[in-house]
Amino acid sequence: MPNYDYIIIGAGASGLLLADALGRDDFFSNKSILILDKDIKNSNDRTWCFWENASGEFDAILHKTWPEIYFAGNELQLATSIDPYQYKMLRGIDFYDHYLERVTGYANVTFIQESVSAIVVKEAEVQVKTEGSSYIAKKVFNSIFDYKKLLNQTKYPVLQQHFLGWFIKTEKPVFNTEQATFMDFSIPQKENTRFMYVLPFSETHALVEYTLFSENTLEKEEYENAIKSYLKDKLAVAEYTITEVEQGNIPMTCFDFSKGNSENILNIGIAGGWAKPSTGYTFYNSTKKVKELVAYLKSGKSLSDFSKKTRFWYYDLLLLDILQSDNHLGGSIFEAMFKKRKPQFILKFLDEETTFWEELQIIWACPKSPFVKALFKRLLRY
Repeated sequence: MPNYDYIIIGAGASGLLLADALGRDDFFSNKSILILDKDIKNSNDRTWCFWENASGEFDAILHKTWPEIYFAGNELQLATSIDPYQYKMLRGIDFYDHYLERVTGYANVTFIQESVSAIVVKEAEVQVKTEGSSYIAKKVFNSIFDYKKLLNQTKYPVLQQHFLGWFIKTEKPVFNTEQATFMDFSIPQKENTRFMYVLPFSETHALVEYTLFSENTLEKEEYENAIKSYLKDKLAVAEYTITEVEQGNIPMTCFDFSKGNSENILNIGIAGGWAKPSTGYTFYNSTKKVKELVAYLKSGKSLSDFSKKTRFWYYDLLLLDILQSDNHLGGSIFEAMFKKRKPQFILKFLDEETTFWEELQIIWACPKSPFVKALFKRLLRY
């Protein structure tokens, strides 16, 4: 069987970012790296959005940036600059084209289009089986996500960020190209946490997306009806053409994904818990995790010890506990934060780059009762 130092399963964001980081680092120049993915990665199957302070390493392949955001709730309508941040959008196809060309250009990296069927631990090595072949590696980085592991436990809440979006073109100018609608909670909540998300690419072209943080998904028609109502009632758009449809589901949980790691196998991306539990944002967090992982690999330590809980994990856990028991409170919690704290401060907190004192200020801006109850219930569990 072909033998590699590292096998990366999945050529998504985390897999390609890791392959690129290893390929361009001279420390790993003598390491053989294999990337396996069932797809050729030649379609625009997703978009990633993130905010970043000024310029960044992905600027050359970004689809659009916005210097302003809009947030709305029952009482607050806030349109504001987020300087020095910019809200950025990256299309999947642009990312794949750029990074596949880069990683396959490294002499020690190989990409093979095959579907992985099994991962077998064999003492000091790992066997990765595909539909037609078998490969051996010293270390495996796996991005295949198994939802069943989350549902087969009750210790941690499991919600979903589920959404459906329409890329639409209008006949008349409608959209502000400088402003992304970050969260608009001024829509019927129906006992859930529901908001609209709008990314304008031009005055007549935008992504309009209906998003929920809840346990259960909806019938497709309900997402579509919500978008139709928003276009008609909030944006006064009567005539439009749907050019593309985006639909997705991101797990929101503080489940301990590190339990799936071992000395020579590490789960990465969503499969490794790299999605921010309280928001679902994954891409920018993955860039940070990859940098940490590359530094960690140089230490030669067991992969089972890579993942560590931080205080931000506990903040996310309390919010998810609240949303599981009182899902309708999500909008009011976010509205309270945006009422009392600057958006730049909130974005810094969501990026997990704040000090403990700054975090206390964010927490103090939130409704107190739900968090006190959630903390008390969580302490009783331990």
